[in-house]
Amino acid sequence: MQRAVVFQQRGETDVEQALRELNEVTVASIPGARYAGITLVDEDGKVTSVGATHEFARTLDELQSTLGEGPCLSAAWENHTMLIDDLVAERRWPSYCREVTERTPVRSVLSVQLDTPSAGIAALNFQAEAAGSFDEDAAELARVFAAHTTLVWNSLHRERQFQTALGSRDLIGQAKGMLMERFDIDGVAAFDALRHLSQDMNVKLVEVAQKIVSAGPDRP
Repeated sequence: MQRAVVFQQRGETDVEQALRELNEVTVASIPGARYAGITLVDEDGKVTSVGATHEFARTLDELQSTLGEGPCLSAAWENHTMLIDDLVAERRWPSYCREVTERTPVRSVLSVQLDTPSAGIAALNFQAEAAGSFDEDAAELARVFAAHTTLVWNSLHRERQFQTALGSRDLIGQAKGMLMERFDIDGVAAFDALRHLSQDMNVKLVEVAQKIVSAGPDRP
């Protein structure tokens, strides 16, 4: 856990890479786990694999996306911890279990919901090749790491929002400066011009600013 805390303080802004590195730390701490990843379901119902430590973890998410069923989706949707001892004997998701056992050596799955309101519904997942790899102690530890992963995820999301806001502010400021110089107007008038263009074009203010900056200072 100490390594994960240090990781959180690094200020990593690449969400995919950051979560993959965190999952690599986490999977080494869960008894029996070989692979880890995060299943993310956005508001449109699209399933994405995030931070997978191995191609098998990505394959399981791809199958759940295609089939619309699986323990990771159930954990994300139903706020449950899903512990699957043996996918060969499991009967709750027949199509998913059949495809997983035919295409991968994964036999045990442990999934815990993540509380990620900024991103959609999600679950932290662990997989192993041996049946019966996870017990209740592993599940309890997984819930602890899921809580920490939630904190890191939300922190990264806020950092990305902040950086985006800074970039938008700088872009709008640059566009204002170009309008002030081109039309010999003050900052208030330049911002009003941007705002009116945004309303007339029915696009975001930052998109108008991007068009002006991209066009260059010499365009009339």
